[in-house]
Amino acid sequence: MDPVPPAHPLRRTPVQQRSADRLARILDACAELLDETGYENLSTRAVALRAGVPIGSVYRFFGNKRAMAVALAQRNLEQYAEGIERRLALLPATHWRPVVDAVLDEYLAMKRSVPGFALVDFGVPAPPSEGPASDPNHLVAARLTGLLCTHLGLTPDPGLSRAVLVAVEATDALVQLAFRAHPAGDPDIVAETRAMMHAYLARVLD
Repeated sequence: MDPVPPAHPLRRTPVQQRSADRLARILDACAELLDETGYENLSTRAVALRAGVPIGSVYRFFGNKRAMAVALAQRNLEQYAEGIERRLALLPATHWRPVVDAVLDEYLAMKRSVPGFALVDFGVPAPPSEGPASDPNHLVAARLTGLLCTHLGLTPDPGLSRAVLVAVEATDALVQLAFRAHPAGDPDIVAETRAMMHAYLARVLD
């Protein structure tokens, strides 16, 4: 996946609620069309038609379809972090394994239910062009490290950050495998993924 650029993909940030609602409709339409047509066949015109807005409204926010997909990826990451925070609010900060389970379970829930997520989860499908600081898995790992440390009362350090990044990369690959094997994610591969995460992160969290 192509890195999500750190710069905001929006040409214009909505100020009024009406503009924010229109932007949300555009991104919703983009996600639906990704599932139906794929990234290569995605077009700003088709998104405008699906969203029920003039094509000029799409270009008011986005310069091209890639910028639109990047904004969708960023929205997905925000929703992912918010979903994890909701799960963590129900968990005591006494052990890390349920926290890791919550991280995996929220990702699986999004894979199963969020439109367009199969093609654009936290990054855009295109050749890599930027450094690791803006790579999707680096962004996810950094966000997860912060959430883990906040909930468990840990102090982030390079070893923990590196371990979370490795776990994110490995989990990403295994979840892709699980969903290639079964449309809802092969339960046996998901179980192996969970066991891998527990065993690996025990090195730094136990």
